[in-house]
Amino acid sequence: MSEGSKGSSLAFGQVVIGPPGSGKTTYCHGMQEFLGRIGRKVAVVNLDPANEGMPYPCAVDISELITLPDVMESLKLGPNGGLIYCMEYLEANLDWLQEKLAAFRGHYYLFDCPGQVELYTHHSALKNVFAQMAKWNFRLAAVHLVDSHYCTDPGKFISVLCTSLSTMLHVELPHVNVLSKMDLIEQYGKLAFNLDYYTEVLDLSYLVDHLASDPFFRNYRRLNTKLVEVIEDYSLVSFVPLNVQDKESMRQVMQAVDKANGYSFGDQEHRSLEALMSAAVGADFHFTSTLAVQEKYVQSRDKTVEEEVMDM
Repeated sequence: MSEGSKGSSLAFGQVVIGPPGSGKTTYCHGMQEFLGRIGRKVAVVNLDPANEGMPYPCAVDISELITLPDVMESLKLGPNGGLIYCMEYLEANLDWLQEKLAAFRGHYYLFDCPGQVELYTHHSALKNVFAQMAKWNFRLAAVHLVDSHYCTDPGKFISVLCTSLSTMLHVELPHVNVLSKMDLIEQYGKLAFNLDYYTEVLDLSYLVDHLASDPFFRNYRRLNTKLVEVIEDYSLVSFVPLNVQDKESMRQVMQAVDKANGYSFGDQEHRSLEALMSAAVGADFHFTSTLAVQEKYVQSRDKTVEEEVMDM
């Protein structure tokens, strides 16, 4: 098993979930390379039957079992119904998944999951798959990615909070909510409050007041107030900001996930991490493989770290 679990039969990993376009495939790609830099053996498992042209080396690919285009064509289903069918088919063929995962014993697993929100809020197939994996001694944490641009719209941010809370309660895994694409957040507009307000999910009454200034949302103040009360009553949702190209940001997410799933790395991995973090600015963490089309926002950052330093 991983260095942190020698002598045991435990396997550790991350279940990467979130809406379409939130950066799941890019996250898996970046986290795989980051963990590889510090000596952690990583196996990326693609559980999205609609994923094509993955930018990372794929250890296990659900397309060997079933693909969304095949399901849509043969059963005359749309993309949403097709994805649900694929996940139910995976649940019915867990022996296939167990056999494939066993070939990578000793690795740290990253599960790249589909983007259909219903799969994590009220449908049971993936939840049951994760529960079965727990019986196989997998210690998993859910990494729920949310596009940071939702912070610039108070109405959408309340919606994101509700979705995140529903996902946490339904999936029933240790959970880390992540605000992705932080390097692009300023392109979407000015935040009404400081970033800490959104990551720590502070007093949301201010958000309701801000919404009330919009004539459209004024009529829904009572509804928004009740939604905010539900979120605050549970007091579960908070976020870790992520810029997948920044090594300090990646370390913070990694440490949050390791704390959630109980992974504890050894001395060699710790020394490798310290060496990576203390490297010169010009040696900052970057990954350069070609990204999937829907995730290629990372390629828009074409300045080098040295150029950014010179601009400051």
